[in-house]
Amino acid sequence: MINLWPLILEHMLIVVVATVISIALGVVLGVIAYWVRHVDTVIMWCAEAIQTIPSLALLAMLMIFFGLGNTTIIAGLVLYALLPIVRNTYTGLAGISHHIKDAARGMGMSKLQRLIKIELPLSFPLIFSGIKIAVVNSLSIAVMGVLIGAGGLGYPIYRGVQTRNLERILNGAIPVVLMALIFDYTMSKIEQRLIKRAR
Repeated sequence: MINLWPLILEHMLIVVVATVISIALGVVLGVIAYWVRHVDTVIMWCAEAIQTIPSLALLAMLMIFFGLGNTTIIAGLVLYALLPIVRNTYTGLAGISHHIKDAARGMGMSKLQRLIKIELPLSFPLIFSGIKIAVVNSLSIAVMGVLIGAGGLGYPIYRGVQTRNLERILNGAIPVVLMALIFDYTMSKIEQRLIKRAR
């Protein structure tokens, strides 16, 4: 009988680290796309192009640079999480009323002050929605990490496939599904509150 708790904790740690990095990178890229004209098309195209790469192929390419282990799967999860975060950040910022932006300019706020004090707070519900999508996707994609020597719940699934043992496969798959459902439900409730507060 496999002790699943260490694998669950390692799986969660991989997803959390990847999510933190992808939030920082995704929001910055979303802001750049919002601020710099014509760059938005390039950034969005790159983020969308990454999504079209099969996960196994992407991990194989990343393994050349990062080697075997958790670093490679974290890098892969960061790249896959960029699209929803970048897109929602850009959409949220671009969708703010011009009247609000003009009022902030009239108060003498600089571009950076408007971003931090007005635009990002108003855009946060939509940004949070992108983060939710990234987290739920990362929980399932992280299972692929076992193929490049990473830890987590991919191990019992992979061993179950090798030995044709349904119980082992379920031992890895069920916790992933439950975590995804719990995170999706919890973050959806938080998202609803954020939207109500923003209104």
